[in-house]
Amino acid sequence: MNEFNNINLDDNKDSYTKKTGKNRPGKVMAFLMAMVMVSGGSIAVYRQVAEKPVQTVTDTADTVSDKKSSLIADTVSLINTGNNSATALTTEEVVQKVLPSVVGVESEFTVTSDNNGYYYGFGMPTTSTATGTGTGVVITEDGYIVTNAHVIYDSEYGAGLSEKITVHMSDNNSYEAEVIGYDTDCDLAVLKIEAEGLTSAEFGDSDGLMLGESVIAIGNPLGFDLMNTVTSGIVSGLNRNITINDKAMNLIQTDTAINSGNSGGPLINKYGQVIGINSSKMSASYGEASIEGIGFAIPSNETAKIIDDLMSYGYVTGKPQLGISCQDVTESVSRMYNMPVGVYITDVSSGSASEKAGLRAGDIIIAVDGEDVSTAEELNAQKNTHSAGDTIVITYVRNGNEKTAEITLDEIKK
Repeated sequence: MNEFNNINLDDNKDSYTKKTGKNRPGKVMAFLMAMVMVSGGSIAVYRQVAEKPVQTVTDTADTVSDKKSSLIADTVSLINTGNNSATALTTEEVVQKVLPSVVGVESEFTVTSDNNGYYYGFGMPTTSTATGTGTGVVITEDGYIVTNAHVIYDSEYGAGLSEKITVHMSDNNSYEAEVIGYDTDCDLAVLKIEAEGLTSAEFGDSDGLMLGESVIAIGNPLGFDLMNTVTSGIVSGLNRNITINDKAMNLIQTDTAINSGNSGGPLINKYGQVIGINSSKMSASYGEASIEGIGFAIPSNETAKIIDDLMSYGYVTGKPQLGISCQDVTESVSRMYNMPVGVYITDVSSGSASEKAGLRAGDIIIAVDGEDVSTAEELNAQKNTHSAGDTIVITYVRNGNEKTAEITLDEIKK
């Protein structure tokens, strides 16, 4: 029986970040709680579903036109650190300032079902379209908009990138949007609409936030019938290391009401500055117990470089890759085949960092920089503590002999 767990380390969507264990106080309840992305665009929460044939999507947002890729990182000044000289606003003034910069994002997805529909006893795959909603923030006057990646890209149901994205403005105008770039690990995406003279949001310094500080969220919970809903609360926690869908993220915690459809919307400080992009909430249900008021936002200071990279290159720079596909050698496989516990390389990409370092299929990686690794997850966790261009030392076993190799990590360009 083959107990290998196949992992492709070339595929960034499969990258793994090791859980930090910093949530141990809640360990007893951990199995009850679920981190959920707060977008009506998640395929599980359709705004509407139309059963009709659709064509296969062949275009992708990973390719950025020369016009868009020529944008430089300082096209948008995201971080304004002048909070000390800013004047605190009333809630009404904050809303009045930011509301013109908040938009609705409507995404159409193709959903394929392998089990629905039968024809003469044979299962026939069917396709349908699903439309979901989220929120976005205008970041430039000429139509660049930031939202969450999961608003426009679905991985849970395999729908992939949205076929059509429509941005709805607060003045009731609507525009079809182009995807400039997105990153599912960081859960951020940049869209572009053909419009001028928009009101761009002012971004603030999330590093200056304090526990208990008042914040406001604006978004589209449950779709556009409740568009531009305003909720308020406080900063409940800072630097929360939360793992969502096997992706570790550093987030702001807030008790501001954040619901499905709020994804990609702004979390705003008392100066009317965006200090976070709302992305997820924690929910649970067990017997009579329930959890509310635990929402999370991506800090503005972390979004700054990501957004600039997406605008300039269409991807996030500096993300490392080894260029291998591999499988776990578990304890039982180790005993069965008399090989060390570790990460078995099944394929080495041509021209990759690993090939240049001399690694090849059949090698078993057992350590990175002197730290033992027994799974592809642990290998990825070690890799992801570095950036592209860094050199790491891989310890591996080949034909029963232990060897080492220095590998200069490649950059993921997608």
